[in-house]
Amino acid sequence: MHVVVTAGPGGGGTIHPLGRGLRGDVPAGGVPARVPDLAEAVRALEAGRPRWVWADAREVYPAMLARGVRLSRCHDVALTEALLLAAEGRPHESRAAEGRAEEPRGRQAAPYGRGPQGTQGTQGPQGTQGSLFEPADEVGPSDSERAGLVAERFAEQRHRIDRTADPGRFRLLVAAESAGALIAAEMSHDGMPWREDVHDALLTELLGPRPAHGMRPARLQALADEVSAAFGHPMNPDSPQQMVRAFRGLGIMISSTRSHVLKQVEHSAVEPLLRYKELSRLHSFHGWAWADQWVSGGRFRPEYVVGGVVSGRWATSGGGALQIAKVMRKVVVADDGWSLVVADAAQLEPRVLAAVSEDRGLAAAAGEIDLYAALAQAFGGSRDAAKIAMLSAMYGGTSGDAPKLLAVMRQRFPRAYAFVEDAARLGEEGRLVRSWLGRTCPPPSARWRELVSGPEGGRAARDRGRFTRNFVVQATAAEWALTLMAVLRGLLPEPARLVFFQHDEVMVHCPLDLADEVRAAVARAAEEATRLLFGPTPVRFPMEAVAVRCYAEAK
Repeated sequence: MHVVVTAGPGGGGTIHPLGRGLRGDVPAGGVPARVPDLAEAVRALEAGRPRWVWADAREVYPAMLARGVRLSRCHDVALTEALLLAAEGRPHESRAAEGRAEEPRGRQAAPYGRGPQGTQGTQGPQGTQGSLFEPADEVGPSDSERAGLVAERFAEQRHRIDRTADPGRFRLLVAAESAGALIAAEMSHDGMPWREDVHDALLTELLGPRPAHGMRPARLQALADEVSAAFGHPMNPDSPQQMVRAFRGLGIMISSTRSHVLKQVEHSAVEPLLRYKELSRLHSFHGWAWADQWVSGGRFRPEYVVGGVVSGRWATSGGGALQIAKVMRKVVVADDGWSLVVADAAQLEPRVLAAVSEDRGLAAAAGEIDLYAALAQAFGGSRDAAKIAMLSAMYGGTSGDAPKLLAVMRQRFPRAYAFVEDAARLGEEGRLVRSWLGRTCPPPSARWRELVSGPEGGRAARDRGRFTRNFVVQATAAEWALTLMAVLRGLLPEPARLVFFQHDEVMVHCPLDLADEVRAAVARAAEEATRLLFGPTPVRFPMEAVAVRCYAEAK
């Protein structure tokens, strides 16, 4: 059963069943029904486990969560539209038709969480949206009309999915992406445990007491003074241009103030400048002002963007959840009587390559816990050489020992090597490549086509080949991770909650007495995600889950 839901003003909205047999007070059939309390109507109908269909989770679900309503599954029209348009080779094309919905928000649009002032983000890529995606209290169609538009778009999308290269896989991709919409909203709502007192103490230890607005913390100011003293006159270490000019004035020619460049320089200003850059980054990304905006009620509540990267990886539109500094992990502490269950997938991308290429030798190695150690024999007994070979194959590395090691890989693991080589060749030719489930890479830009026909054409082609080479692996790894989360979400016992996700790592906050059950659920979810994507395969995707009090203890 599918049910379209659209939000209206004052907490009301419209529910539009698309079939029969739904339990609840809203009659089944094809007629949209106005309800005065949308959250309560949805709560009553959720017992029948319908698949909720909406224009965009950001429009509906956060308000449901605020009312204590959690949904089991959905079809997110905006996310699905982005997947379909990419698969059809027209990712930037508007869907305007007959005065209906114009352009759904794309991957880089507003996140699944709070807007900049604590409201729901509703802006599209250019700050505007088509009528299907406008809030109901703005100028546009009524709730019932919008429900009808969503139903029409949903039906259209189902037909277009049937026309994809592999509809079965693409349906799994849509289901996983839509589940991500639920998970992202829930993680923003629930938040990751964040001890504000520990955070303040850590910042004070590293930076000094909280400064007045607009002033540097004491430790940063002291380092800035050291830099100025090393040059013999006042300097602003926050200005890369000023620093580059100062070094060049001493005859030290540097191109930038990036850390790897400065570490090659011998001068008394380098050490305090490097330390300043490190602490300044911490102050900017996770300082007191950051906490004032993103931490509340003992929880870090970032804004996630599902599929925010072209490979399908998530991004954040605020809060920087995917770039938590290691030193900050000691601030992530479970509530009293609770635990953090943290798990990450070991060597995820090489295992994905083994599964999608069906290379017997690589799949056999990927059946072990340490894939690189299992491969070492093929590379003279060196685990490091095996790792370099794998990463070079997936990322197009050609420096150092990579060419020699790739020759070994071509000989010992021919199907895996051919898989990424074919993807690179297609990219160099300006063609599209797809992930295992059907996520499609962006087409080459007009600028790329100009470059590839000019004197720098070979370099431009190789650059795109490196991108497509990695896309087929990284995008599939993102699909596996998203499927893992979707399965795990359904396995977690109440009141355990997913509170963090980063590429191949998940964190669950749960009562202490449920930690073992949650660890088992993580392992089961990894097995089920592998089965759903790849069917019977000798490749293992181990997820080592540990129960800790503090995030820093997991590493």
